[in-house]
Amino acid sequence: MIKKLFRIIFSLVGVLVGYGVFLLLRFLLSVSYLSERIVLTETQEFIAVVSCALIFGFLFYLLTPFFGRHGAKVAKNIETDLQKVPTNEMVSGTFGLIIGLVIAFLISQVFSGIDFFYIGTILSIFTYIFMGYLGIIVATRKGKDILPVWLSTRKGTGPKGKAKVNEATPKILDTSVIIDGRIADIMKTGFIEGNIVIPEFVLVELRHIADSSDGLKRNRGRRGLDVLNRIQSEYGIEIYNTALEKSLDEIPEVDVKLLKLAQLMNGKVVTNDYNLNKVAMIKGVEVLNINELANTLKPVVLPGEDMTLFLVKEGKETNQAVAYLDDGTMIVVEEGRRYIGQTITAMVTSVLQTSAGRMIFAKPKNTK
Repeated sequence: MIKKLFRIIFSLVGVLVGYGVFLLLRFLLSVSYLSERIVLTETQEFIAVVSCALIFGFLFYLLTPFFGRHGAKVAKNIETDLQKVPTNEMVSGTFGLIIGLVIAFLISQVFSGIDFFYIGTILSIFTYIFMGYLGIIVATRKGKDILPVWLSTRKGTGPKGKAKVNEATPKILDTSVIIDGRIADIMKTGFIEGNIVIPEFVLVELRHIADSSDGLKRNRGRRGLDVLNRIQSEYGIEIYNTALEKSLDEIPEVDVKLLKLAQLMNGKVVTNDYNLNKVAMIKGVEVLNINELANTLKPVVLPGEDMTLFLVKEGKETNQAVAYLDDGTMIVVEEGRRYIGQTITAMVTSVLQTSAGRMIFAKPKNTK
């Protein structure tokens, strides 16, 4: 029923197009040198109008399935592209379009007095198109600066009722932090603000890892995809289409491409990769390292404190033993080799913070 109704409506559009073609032909005939030779009577004009309307109506009737298929495909592509656009950019773009059209209306009044071969109308059309496009571009790129506070994304109100605007930078996740999985638990606590961005090339890398012939890599890749699904369902993520960024196509390395994208978006990279962290510091890109966060949150131990430890193995140096805390922190106990396999009380002598984590040194408090 809907297809038949659509076909009827499309045929009526064809009839109107045919009538418009007749008017165009009559206008071209009137301004040409044939206007004096060809003079149509009212009956002939009526027949010409009906003929044009029927011909185009029939053509549109036949072409309805073709336009329907391609129209549905175009609509689906537009919907897919719109889903990738952040909400704040859509709001900014709409606001910029309205302002651009208002300015275009004011400018077009200047052309209203020009009535020479429809030049005024043509200039007005180009003015509307140009100002609308310019309004969208300026608003999406400078939306935070020109939009009112009430159009921005809000996080709540302050004690005096003023809105707190969420100006958090986007967080771009790399492959290592997705596979690690702790990012989902961190997001659950609410410590990470702003849009969570997953570049398309990271998704491609994850898919390649999940399809690897190596069993260990394959399990890591599938774990990463599961973590992504969890984040998407609970918090929402933005899949960034990098096909539009020509500067990224020339970069083969995923890590360098990730840092370049962070510079373009003015965002922060969330990673577990120590080497990527160092390169990011050189390039001036801010990084949130999950391992550094975990090390920072480990319990604070001060020299002179007593600890109850179970010594599990020998240390690297002579007469050393090694114990571990519940969070995995390694404790080196001097003169503790003879207590391996026992639970003893040890006193902390020093704490060493390294890039790999915290290392604690202690010695037995009693020698029973």
